[in-house]
Amino acid sequence: MEKKIGIITHFFGKINVAVLKVTEGEVKVGDTIHVKGKHSDFSQQIASMQVEHNSVDVAKKDDEVGLKVDQPVHEHDEVYLVTE
Repeated sequence: MEKKIGIITHFFGKINVAVLKVTEGEVKVGDTIHVKGKHSDFSQQIASMQVEHNSVDVAKKDDEVGLKVDQPVHEHDEVYLVTE
C-alpha cells in the first residue's frame, strides 16, 4: 500500500540528491519510498535525510529535506510512502 507524502522540488544530479517537500504526514530514515513521475518510477529505502546540511531522522508536513536517491528524479515527481 502507498500513501502520497510529497513532491520533488529539486534534483542535484552530480551528487544524486533530491529535495523532497513533504505535503502530507511524515517520513523517517529507514522508510521505503516510491518515486513516480513522467520519467521516474522506482522504490528505495531512505538511508539519510538532511535539512540545511544537518542530518535529521524525521521530516514532517511542510518540511523540505534533501535525500540521496538511487536514480535520477525530476521536479514535480510524486513521492509515496510504501507501507506494509
